Amino acid sequence: MPRPPAPLHRQSHRGPFAHALTGLLDALLPAPCAGCGADLGHLCPECRRLLATTPPTPAAALPRVHAAAPYDGPVRRLLLAHKERGALGLAGPLGDALARAVRSALGPAPGPAPLLLVPVPSARAAVRARGHDPTLRLARAAAGALRREGLDARALPLLHHARPVADQAGLSAAERHRNLRGALTVRPPGRFRRPDRPGPAGYRPVLVDDLVTTGASLVEAARALSAAGLRPAAAATVAAAVPHHRRRHRPGTACR
Repeated sequence: MPRPPAPLHRQSHRGPFAHALTGLLDALLPAPCAGCGADLGHLCPECRRLLATTPPTPAAALPRVHAAAPYDGPVRRLLLAHKERGALGLAGPLGDALARAVRSALGPAPGPAPLLLVPVPSARAAVRARGHDPTLRLARAAAGALRREGLDARALPLLHHARPVADQAGLSAAERHRNLRGALTVRPPGRFRRPDRPGPAGYRPVLVDDLVTTGASLVEAARALSAAGLRPAAAATVAAAVPHHRRRHRPGTACR
């Protein structure tokens, strides 16, 4: 049976000092696996294998969006542990999974242009409450994984919220699209406009996120980038939501 969430002293919402303390506590008092609850550290070998070997597949919400794994079972719990409970040690393996989805989305011949991973931004209030920006952290980890494989890649938080948006939880697909329409912008857009190049300083943008459900966030992010002259080459996520009729576990609360 999966273990309950980590105790409050393991949660992260107080900035860099709390993150460092969390890392020290994890080293001294290893927590159960965040994915399955096994007493084998914060990420057991079986859950690590699941992240590393599940074949990335196209997500149904949008064309050219690939996800590393379904948002179900251990993958769901690992993403929630990283995002909501400050399990920052999971950023590496989750970032590796995101890098695999990026490679899958770009195909076998990604082209000569270096890659620019652009994370879908979290609301400022959510970042403050969590004490970190989980999607930006995963984008940076994925860029590092791609560089280790010899690809020229970097992560850059180009997108910002131009206006407040409502919490996506509980909204229908149509309501999510209306809620996010026109909500994102690139500031300042002219700074990155290069007519003869595929992105800032010649980089090719790829949208990245932790999760795709209806695709509303990725649609709006792609619109904002394209309006700034930075049409994304593809999009990639760690996980894609499993249709209700295929779910074996209670669905999570994270929505995109």
